[in-house]
Formats: sequence, C-alpha cells, structure tokens
Amino acid sequence: MTYVVTDSCIKCKYTDCVDVCPVDCFHEGPNFLVIDPDECIDCTLCVPECPVEAIFAEDDVPTAQQSFIALNAELAKLWPVIIERKEPLPDADDWAKVTDKLDKLER
Repeated sequence: MTYVVTDSCIKCKYTDCVDVCPVDCFHEGPNFLVIDPDECIDCTLCVPECPVEAIFAEDDVPTAQQSFIALNAELAKLWPVIIERKEPLPDADDWAKVTDKLDKLER
C-alpha cells in the first residue's frame, strides 16, 4: 500500500513531510506535492508531519478524493523529486483550510 497526497496540499505545499521520508518518494509541482506509489514504502512517517492533514494511506483516501490516487501516480512521473524541506507557498496559511481546490492545481 502507498500513501497519497490529497486536495489539502494544493496551494499550500508545506514540505515537512519531505524531511522525514527515508526513500525520497515525494515529487514537487508548482503548488502541490505528490507521492510516487512505486517508491513509497508505507512507513507512515510523513502522515503526522503534514500540518494540513493532506496525506492518507491509499485505502483511507476519502471517497470524494479517490481521484488523487491516480493523480499522484501520474504526476510523480512528470515532476522532479524533492528531498529537502522548503518554505511553503507565501499564502499557504490562507489556503490551509480551504477545501475542493483541485481546480487550483498547477501542472
């Protein structure tokens, strides 16, 4: 099983999760992170690090966000690996509690 980054990460892109990942399975896009399902080792270390609770086990992804499972796999093939924590987006705190942000995703 893999872990999946969901809607809450869009326009926030906190990278605390990246620091604890032992296999560097996070990939970075302009305003979102994804997890490569082929690299994730199901260690769970990233889950408690996410300040917006955007990371779920694949089996626990909320029904309304199931599309993020395929989206993580797709974008992980396109985006570069991120291995170090960076500052979140400048207005991340403003977007942290906003829901249904898929239309804001930048590819």
